[in-house]
Amino acid sequence: MAGHKILVIDDSKVIRMRVRDMLPEGDFEVLEAKDGLEGINLIRQELPNLIMLDFLLPRLSGWEVFQELQQEDELKSIPLVIMSGRKEEVTDKLTEPFEFFEFIEKPFEKHQLQGAIRSAISKSKLPRVKTTDTSKLTQSGGASSDEVAILRERVNKLEEETAALKRAIGQLVAFVKQKL
Repeated sequence: MAGHKILVIDDSKVIRMRVRDMLPEGDFEVLEAKDGLEGINLIRQELPNLIMLDFLLPRLSGWEVFQELQQEDELKSIPLVIMSGRKEEVTDKLTEPFEFFEFIEKPFEKHQLQGAIRSAISKSKLPRVKTTDTSKLTQSGGASSDEVAILRERVNKLEEETAALKRAIGQLVAFVKQKL
């Protein structure tokens, strides 16, 4: 019997087989679901160690599966890799940066998949601060060092994005001035 379970939820048998073939060698069992409803049922029954989730699925979409996972503490801590052929389908529902799961765009190569899995496992270990918890933090007057580190990381990412946007706007203004 395998030590770990990986669940691949995708309506394409080709993608499910491709993911299975790309997974690193190891002591694990690969479970497959062809739609979101079958996937969420398998998640609850089997409690896999990793979920590979297509975002566009029949019967229950990847977005709906994601929402179900987020409502249960035991399920939302499972490492998650969301897969889609178009990133904008995911970013329409979930804003970047993706904090607690990893995203991989189809088609992907073996090294990309394995990197996404490693990243998803790391992200799943991050502590989650609920909005109700943050109000308690301000009332109690402090936050744990893990929470402070997460907030600092978020601030750093926002500062990097802001700097990149400023550079892009500067280039755009220079271009417009040149054309005028």
